[in-house]
Amino acid sequence: MNDYGLESPRARELIDAARAMGPALTQRRSQCKTDRRVSDATVADFEKAGFFKILQPEQWGGYAMDPQVFYMVGYEVAQFCPSSAWILGVIAVHNWQLAVFDDQAAQDVWTDDPSVLISSSYAPVGKVKVVDGGFRLSGRWSFSSGSEHCKWAFLGAVVPTPEAPFDMANYRTFLVPIEDYEIADNWDVVGLQGTGSHDIVVDDVFVPEYRTHKSMDGFLCDNPGNAVNDAPLYRMPFMQVFVRAVCTATLGACEGALQAFIEVAKTRQVGPNKMSNDPYARQLAAEVRASIEEMKLTMVRNFDAMMESCRSGEAIPVDSRVRYRYDSAVVADRCLELSSRMLKASGSGGIRKGSELLDFHLDMLASQAHVANNSVPFANNMGGMMFGEENLDYAV
Repeated sequence: MNDYGLESPRARELIDAARAMGPALTQRRSQCKTDRRVSDATVADFEKAGFFKILQPEQWGGYAMDPQVFYMVGYEVAQFCPSSAWILGVIAVHNWQLAVFDDQAAQDVWTDDPSVLISSSYAPVGKVKVVDGGFRLSGRWSFSSGSEHCKWAFLGAVVPTPEAPFDMANYRTFLVPIEDYEIADNWDVVGLQGTGSHDIVVDDVFVPEYRTHKSMDGFLCDNPGNAVNDAPLYRMPFMQVFVRAVCTATLGACEGALQAFIEVAKTRQVGPNKMSNDPYARQLAAEVRASIEEMKLTMVRNFDAMMESCRSGEAIPVDSRVRYRYDSAVVADRCLELSSRMLKASGSGGIRKGSELLDFHLDMLASQAHVANNSVPFANNMGGMMFGEENLDYAV
């Protein structure tokens, strides 16, 4: 195992630090939901522990560690506060994406302060006009998680051409400073309230060419930033790295729900017996534990395989990438189903306000709204390839 993997001393230190934050994250969780934002104290704790550095290039003070480490840290955090894990995932992963932009973009963001953070909204809703040296960008993007903690934003749009006014093959991520956008406070939801996933509004601003990243470069694993950041980590397919940020928070929430279920079983009476003596409750707990461990191992195995390919300089087979995308997306489906069964088995107490099981369940339900956690299109693409069709998804 290399010095950047799960068995490295630094990885163990980071995972232990995330676990040690449990009491503080649990204490802050209710206020986090009420405030509709993760507290500044939590973000400061993440920064002090080095969580935002895990995927950041070493030239900017980062650790450039294997993605497995990053996601195991997020998994630990999500057991205590899924909203905190969600913004950690989707903000810190941007430190990886910025590394595959032209290096000038990273200089713009980090030269004065390498701890500056970036939010995102990748939906292709932006309006783009091609101009000398770059683009004029306008639009309104929803679901920019953790945006109030960030000074830049990644925003999605398709660059029009005369032949193709809207072709996803021409999709790009645009990097915009906070001076060029407004945050529209409109996050009012039933789960993951603390993510503060407000709208981002941009009105006809200039974005230089070098502050954009082509999705096709990400698919081909050949990016402008690789001229500087040539470590195997930065040869990973973009979407393979990003999507785990959202499924990992869901998986950690399922672990949190399991722990809440166990506590309920220890005290709830079912007739003359405690729920912990009920054979069904015991069987369900065992099944949830086995399912969580299976999903964790699948995620780690997939990244192990991809990192091995990147280190050897070999292309990751497209059919494998398609399967990995499905493996990631289906996590939310499985977790929500397991959570539903635990909630039902816990009886009427589970629907009371303040129920930890219900809180975790609603966070998992909200996580399914993210396009990366919608398994249907990824299952269709994978099944089509199994039947001999071509891959139809260039965001794998």
